[in-house]
Order: sequence, then structure tokens, then C-alpha cells
Amino acid sequence: MKTTTKNQYAYANNILISVVSAVFGYNLYQAIVHPEKSNIALTLILVVLTSVMVRKYGYKPIKDKKNDI
Repeated sequence: MKTTTKNQYAYANNILISVVSAVFGYNLYQAIVHPEKSNIALTLILVVLTSVMVRKYGYKPIKDKKNDI
């Protein structure tokens, strides 16, 4: 049995989701505590772009199972 991943963007999308989540959380904190230092509009644009990329390329690897009998 051989298992391969066909979605080459899944790993990159998972990293992108993690980074955008961290940046969004930090900027949300800044918007609440120090509104003059926040860049919440830029972060929301980044979140939308990430959503488009994940919907286009997917975020889970597609596994191809072959049975050798």
C-alpha cells in the first residue's frame, strides 16, 4: 500500500493560516488596548486573501491509496 499526497499547497496553506491567525490576534489586541498602534484594516485584508487561497487550493492533503495484492 502506497500513500502519497497530491495537494502540494496543503502544507503552505497550514503555515499561512497559522501566521495570519497570530498576526490577526496581535492586531486585534492592539486595536483593543492601543488603538493608535493597530493595523486592523490591513490584517482584515490579509485574512480575506488567506481565505481565498485556502478555498482555491484547499488545506488538507489528498491521499491516494493503492492496494498491491
